[in-house]
Amino acid sequence: MRLCFIGAGSSIFAQNLLVDILQVPEFNDTQINLHDIDAQRLATSEKMARNLIAQLKIPARVTCHLDRAAALRDADYVVTMMQIGGYKPCTVTDFEIPKKYGLRQTIADTLGIGGIMRALRTIPVILDLARAMERHCPQAWLLNYVNPMAMLQMALARRFPQLKTIGLCHSVRYTIRELAQDLGLDHEEIAFTCAGINHLAFFLTLEQKRDGATRSLYPQLRRLAKEGQFPPTNRVRYEMLQRLGYFVTESSEHFAEYVPWFIKSAQPQLINAFHIPLDEYMRRCEQQSQDWEKMRAALEAPDYRFEIKRSVEYAADILAGLELDRAVTIHGNVPNTEGLITNLPRTCCVEIACQVDKEGIQPQAFGTLPPHLAALMQTNINVQELTVEAALSGKREHIYHAAMLDPHTAAELNLDQIWRMTDDLLAAHSAWLPTFN
Repeated sequence: MRLCFIGAGSSIFAQNLLVDILQVPEFNDTQINLHDIDAQRLATSEKMARNLIAQLKIPARVTCHLDRAAALRDADYVVTMMQIGGYKPCTVTDFEIPKKYGLRQTIADTLGIGGIMRALRTIPVILDLARAMERHCPQAWLLNYVNPMAMLQMALARRFPQLKTIGLCHSVRYTIRELAQDLGLDHEEIAFTCAGINHLAFFLTLEQKRDGATRSLYPQLRRLAKEGQFPPTNRVRYEMLQRLGYFVTESSEHFAEYVPWFIKSAQPQLINAFHIPLDEYMRRCEQQSQDWEKMRAALEAPDYRFEIKRSVEYAADILAGLELDRAVTIHGNVPNTEGLITNLPRTCCVEIACQVDKEGIQPQAFGTLPPHLAALMQTNINVQELTVEAALSGKREHIYHAAMLDPHTAAELNLDQIWRMTDDLLAAHSAWLPTFN
């Protein structure tokens, strides 16, 4: 099996995936091609991969490439983990310019003006990657871990409908583990159905399976919400459980910036009441940079040993399903073209259960969402659709339209502020953007 990592300079994330994949005995002889545009980070990832292979005592092989075409050649799977424009300057810009207009964000990589700008930087790159895959590995699967997930997968579906691709996010698996902890259960006891869009999917059923018996966990979860028996940092999600009746998959800090109700400059008491960590992603990026430096230094030690444990990521499960016919159900991001969720647009990207086996990745039709959940998702889909339209058509006007319709942006800024802020961001990001008409 030939596996290609694009953006392999994300050494810690690459390590998590490789630990998962290389623990599968049938994948011990995998050919791993690492690609990045940062030679120093690529070198660190190469050392990480070689040290891991040596520790596992397996015959897997590693090659490193600054040339993307060489890394892609004859790959069976391409895994993306890149950040276009990097933390500095682009992510910092996505926070600092809106802040001048009074618009505060927490993560800014999925929706909002930060998500819009990240999509505009990333869509041209991922489309160019798809074109390169047509030339160098036309039968390969593209496993995309890059945000903004829904917008990238929508753009790929429209430009490359024949491409085998799925968008992967760990929010469903992480949330089930969090809920299990809150409920005092083992996460493996919990059965659920979950559907929606990336970072805005909901658990429609949530049940405990034990000794042949089944009971709904929602009554207990609602009691926890009413009594405040949950981590304070999760207050937004438990508030929304009481308002909507269902628990959302994405974290409280993420969810707070997809809606107009929690981050309000005119009501700063909400920030403290709901424990919303403004500028959280910048803190995480700084921590990740420190963690990468620690990894780079640690790899110099001849006795350095990796902690071999399984992560929550789906990649290894998908490879085992496709290559070894070990059937598994994952939650992936796929086009809604077949009406998998009937009351969401067929042009959008949905996150639903997918069966994976030797027949491929098979999305499971969900049906109809509760109408209020579909309506909430539609407010996010509007922004996604317009951003993708701007990226594919080159029409600058749709960037403003996307920002206008973003729930959080519209709750904080007037139209003149939105226009000027968007102009400032487009100017600041001009080196990473195509020309818009």
